[in-house]
Amino acid sequence: MVEDIKEIIKPANLVYSKSRLLTDKVMNYCPGCSHGVANKILAEAIEELGIEEEIIGVTPVGCSVFLYNFIDIDWQQAAHGRAPAVATGIKRLQPDKYVFTYQGDGDLAAIGTSETIHTCNRGENILIIFINNGIYGMTGGQMAPTTIPGMRTSTSPYGRDIKREGNPLKITDIVATLPGTCFVTRQSVHTAAAVRKTKKAILKGFNNQKEEKGTSFIEIVSTCSSGWKKDPVKANKWMEENMFPYYPIGDLKDI
Repeated sequence: MVEDIKEIIKPANLVYSKSRLLTDKVMNYCPGCSHGVANKILAEAIEELGIEEEIIGVTPVGCSVFLYNFIDIDWQQAAHGRAPAVATGIKRLQPDKYVFTYQGDGDLAAIGTSETIHTCNRGENILIIFINNGIYGMTGGQMAPTTIPGMRTSTSPYGRDIKREGNPLKITDIVATLPGTCFVTRQSVHTAAAVRKTKKAILKGFNNQKEEKGTSFIEIVSTCSSGWKKDPVKANKWMEENMFPYYPIGDLKDI
């Protein structure tokens, strides 16, 4: 029996092996949070491309800021919303480096709207990864620009009312119309198949950067179990039934 197990446990069969770029620090995301899966596949993509010595990540404020604790590459922290501007400066100073941002919806689509739009419009040769859970996860579950109609938050306890709070901002749809973007996609990480597609998109984003195509923009529609007040299983189901119809999964632009 022991010999049989040794035969099975070999690198070729370790489907769920940990990327060597992931640190030993315990992830402090809430149970069921999509960030942990997104972090894992990002590390895997960087490792598979063999670019860990050539890459610089930029994290701003929000739950996304924890990422620099978990992936062992070079990092630069940016002020709230300013990650695309910081990434632009890094890329222009070191054009041979791979540069990406990792941002939440409150950061990217609220205080950072200007930086996001102008970076994509200029076609800066970077990758932007956008985690959209429709809520301010870190600061207490307040309504975000991406909160969908009827969704309850701590600042919209009766649900988002378009007449009162306005329409949600579909910023991914906006950046897809800009001339500087080469690849714009909306994905998720709630199933194994979805994880594979999102990882493939991340790999494509880095390869586009190598080919100097312009800005690649990947939205990952995500859950926030604590902010949504749901357990992980119910959060995934709610996302499928409510978030996906408003934020449809798939490629918006690929040139």
